[in-house]
Amino acid sequence: MGTRQLQSSGMLSRQQLLYLFNRFSFLTSQPDVKKRVADAVNEKKEAVAVTTEIQEEIFLEMGVDPRFGIANLGKVNMTYENDQDLMIQFYKFVATEEVVCDEAELGPDEFTERMDIQQKLQEQQLEMLKHMRKFHLDDQSAILEKLHLQMEDANFENAASVLSTEQIQEIVRKRVSPLFRPL
Repeated sequence: MGTRQLQSSGMLSRQQLLYLFNRFSFLTSQPDVKKRVADAVNEKKEAVAVTTEIQEEIFLEMGVDPRFGIANLGKVNMTYENDQDLMIQFYKFVATEEVVCDEAELGPDEFTERMDIQQKLQEQQLEMLKHMRKFHLDDQSAILEKLHLQMEDANFENAASVLSTEQIQEIVRKRVSPLFRPL
């Protein structure tokens, strides 16, 4: 078997990146790979070190020098910033890696609990956004500004990323009422 020259220059193509993202998602959903990451954590290794190894193995499958491939991932944002679909896939890839690491580090019970909390939070955020859409664009901007300030004040804690119906109505009421207009 001849030695194949590994790609070590240029930028990974869109097709190469999509292959990496899909392959990584598939592999990390497999029980043996999940166990590999969990075993590493139990041996006091970093989960992200194992997910990086998995990415390096995929790069080798693709004929890409692993160090070059990993370094290229840091350039995806700048190189493909105008390719919305690829950027969405890239962020899904990053999120997948985070979930794999969390699952290994937290264990099955705590991980399930965290995912349930995250699911409820996302449902609340969706309901908030649906409610916001009932208002004029200027009001929506004011609501988002208030939400941004609330999140900053709470150091971007997840719970701060939701406004209640009452809070939204209060923001809109203050904008409409001349009594509350700043001078």
